[in-house]
Amino acid sequence: MASKPLTGTKVFLMLVAFFGVVIGVNVTMMKLAIATLPGTDVDSPYAAGLTYDREISAAHDQAARKWQVNAHIERRADGGAALQVEARDAAGRPVTGLKFGGRLERPTDKRADLPVELTEAGIGVYRGTAATVASGQWDLVIEGEARGTRVFLSRNRVILN
Repeated sequence: MASKPLTGTKVFLMLVAFFGVVIGVNVTMMKLAIATLPGTDVDSPYAAGLTYDREISAAHDQAARKWQVNAHIERRADGGAALQVEARDAAGRPVTGLKFGGRLERPTDKRADLPVELTEAGIGVYRGTAATVASGQWDLVIEGEARGTRVFLSRNRVILN
């Protein structure tokens, strides 16, 4: 059986097919990468840098208060999560009258962040729920405000199964 000769047309078609596949895969990967891009961590690094000194000062003020703030989060049967925050001052007395708020932040995708509205359920005890929380790692961010000023900030990694 005689083999067919390799002609210029066949070589040209093989090159076009090869580069067509390579370009097609690159375009597909580029579209998938752009579609799943979660965005930037901060919108303006310059503005974030300017607030750095204020954040350090707020952290020193928070440490000087010596509050004991304990948070407990657990998975509910309906797929949500229940959050409870208990705040006590340096002497161990419950801290009341604050406005606490929480956020569950996905470390890998800011689009999946969930706010948790906390209300004072008892003296120094604040509770809230988040509906439909996916399993996995989350950053639990708790912020406390008094008279419009943030007086407490905590960020902890939690795992919800």
